[in-house]
Amino acid sequence: MLELMLCSMLTLLPDYLVRRYVQGKRIGYEITLFSVWYELRWGITLCLILTVLLITIVLYHHPSSTNVNSLFRTISIFPEIGGRVEAVYVGYNDMVKKGDPLFKMDTTRQQAAVETARARIAEVDAAMATAKADVLSSEGKLSEAKGAYEQALDELRTKTQLQQRNPDIVAAREIEKLQTLVATRQGAVDSAAAAKESVETRVVSVLPAQKASAQAELAAATVELEKMTTYASVDGRVDQFVLRVGDLVQPAPVTRAAGILIPAGAGEDRLLAGFNQIEAQVLKVGMAAEATCISKPMTIIPLVVTRVQDVIAAGQILQTNQLTDLSKIGPPGTVLAFLEPLYPGVLDDVPPGSSCIANVYSNHHDEILSKDTGSLKRVYLHLVDTVALVHALVLRLQATVLPLKALVFGGH
Repeated sequence: MLELMLCSMLTLLPDYLVRRYVQGKRIGYEITLFSVWYELRWGITLCLILTVLLITIVLYHHPSSTNVNSLFRTISIFPEIGGRVEAVYVGYNDMVKKGDPLFKMDTTRQQAAVETARARIAEVDAAMATAKADVLSSEGKLSEAKGAYEQALDELRTKTQLQQRNPDIVAAREIEKLQTLVATRQGAVDSAAAAKESVETRVVSVLPAQKASAQAELAAATVELEKMTTYASVDGRVDQFVLRVGDLVQPAPVTRAAGILIPAGAGEDRLLAGFNQIEAQVLKVGMAAEATCISKPMTIIPLVVTRVQDVIAAGQILQTNQLTDLSKIGPPGTVLAFLEPLYPGVLDDVPPGSSCIANVYSNHHDEILSKDTGSLKRVYLHLVDTVALVHALVLRLQATVLPLKALVFGGH
């Protein structure tokens, strides 16, 4: 309507003035309701043509979108291990910090596993003390066996020397008995040495390995025990958290989530706008933008384009067991642009998830000043930049009408 009014000022109004004051035709006489088209046909035709051209130039070079939202992500709250809730530490819509406990499930089985692992470690420690005492005992037995062996060997040497000097002094039978005794004492020494080595191996290798295994079991049991308590992964606000003691919860994706965690600052620093695909060649990073949101009525928010997504979501292909039929992909998608505040704090009062209307304005200042730009193109670019004012006025009219549309005509 605004474009039509502006174009009529340049076409229809001059045509009427010429016919009224130059040709002398009067309303109600020569210019009637039935003769309006014939009398003002040139003005009406030019007005409609100019209106269409103006709307086309405005909408193409200064894109507008109603698909604007301050999107934010949520984190579903699921336990790592299923069980029955034993304690709940937060309430509905509470603020939490990263690492704060949210709820705890029954830990009887996990605590029993921890205590079992601790008892096994204590058992290994006791066995280690006993084994060290056994080492001392085996060393004593080895020394005793070596002493007996040395004594028998010394006696054999003495009797052998006496026999060599005088065979009648020591009988051959006695020498054989001493040799057998030495061999027996040697076996006792070997047995005591083997027993000592076995005990030392148990102290040095076996028991430490058993203790390490028990400590690993304790660590695993402790981790399982800690998993029974669900903690906040980020700073934020807990929403839809109606979990109570006694509820049975399971890890994802078996059942519904225990609640939703909305990260702090989510969706508060930018707006995401989806523009028509025809605007893909116009949207550039750095373009100025404006928006008005229903959650912040009658306010124009200055923004700037910080990123334009180089793909259109409607064209994505998912891996399935069927070939993709392009006729079933769906309606054409939009070009996604990221709009961030031009000044700090202008989006602080806009709640995440708000629906907005946004305009983006082209700026050809550098191109106009370029020496390579022709005169006609320079005039056209001046016109393009000038008609941005029309779109800015339209946005302000929308900001004014939006509360009325939502409250009065929206039926709320």
